[in-house]
Amino acid sequence: MTIDWTGQFLETDELKIHYVRAGAGAPVVLLHGWPEFVRTWKHNLPVLAEHFDVIAPELRGFGETESKVPRSAQGSTPQLLARDLKEFADGLGLGRFAIVSHDVGAFVAQTFALAYPERVSALFFFNCPYPGIGKRWGDPLLFGETWYQQFHQKDFAARLVGSSREACRIYFQHFLQHWSHNPHAFDADLEAWVDNFLRPGNLQGGFDWYVGVSRFRRRMMVEGAPALAKIAAPTRFLWGAHDPVVRYEWADKLADYFADFELKPAPDAGHFVHYECPELANGEMVGFLGKVLG
Repeated sequence: MTIDWTGQFLETDELKIHYVRAGAGAPVVLLHGWPEFVRTWKHNLPVLAEHFDVIAPELRGFGETESKVPRSAQGSTPQLLARDLKEFADGLGLGRFAIVSHDVGAFVAQTFALAYPERVSALFFFNCPYPGIGKRWGDPLLFGETWYQQFHQKDFAARLVGSSREACRIYFQHFLQHWSHNPHAFDADLEAWVDNFLRPGNLQGGFDWYVGVSRFRRRMMVEGAPALAKIAAPTRFLWGAHDPVVRYEWADKLADYFADFELKPAPDAGHFVHYECPELANGEMVGFLGKVLG
C-alpha cells in the first residue's frame, strides 16, 4: 500500500498535531519514541493498513506537530502527552482503539491506559520502559548508556547538538547505530533523521520529554518500583534482545503491572525492533491485533 507521508493535521487547544492515516477497520494508533518521528513506521504502517485503520501521530515537540503555547520549564510529562493523546483521539472521534508503542510512546500508552482504560482495546509494545524497571534506571553500571537522559535536561543541549548539521548528524548517528543490533539499519535514512531534528524546535521538543519524565525516573531510582494498578487490556510485548538501554532482562516484572500479557524476544534486534526487523514485527502485530480486535 502506498502511504501519503505528508499526512494531515488536527488542532487541539494547545497543538496542531501532524499525523498519517491509512487503511480501514478497527483503529490502531502508533506512538513513536525518541529519537523518532512518523517515518519510523515506514516499514510497518503500509502492512498494518491492509488490516486496520492505522493512525500515526507525532507527539508534542516531535516531527511536524506544532505547539501553540510556550514550552514549559516542567517539560513534557507522561501525563501531558497522555492528555494530548486523548484530545487527539477525541478530535478524530475514536472511541476504543488499540495502541502500538515504543520508547516514549510506551510511557504515554501506559499512562493513557491507566487513566482511560475504557478507551483501550489492546496494547502492543516494543522495548517498553515501565515502572518495574525501578531502581535499575540508576544502576551505576548503566551510566555509560543513560548519560543522554541527563544531558538532554541541560539548557544548552539543544543549542549544542543543533550548532551545525554535522554536529546533529554525529549525535543522531550515534544512537541509531549504537541502539540497533545491525549498526547500518538506518544508514539510508540518516539524512532524513537529521532533517527532522533540525526543524525549528524539534531538538528541544524531544529533549523536553527527558525534562518531563526526570522526576518520575529519579523517584524510581530512590524508592524503587511503585505499586500501581495493573493494566487490564490484552497486551503483547516484542522486545529486542540486544537493546543496550531498555534491556530485555528488565521485562522480569511485567506481571506486576499487566494483567493479561505475552512477552517474546526479538533475537536479531536492538532498540528499534519495528524498524530493524519489520517482517517479524509486522507478523506479530497483525497476528495479535487481528485476534484481539476481530
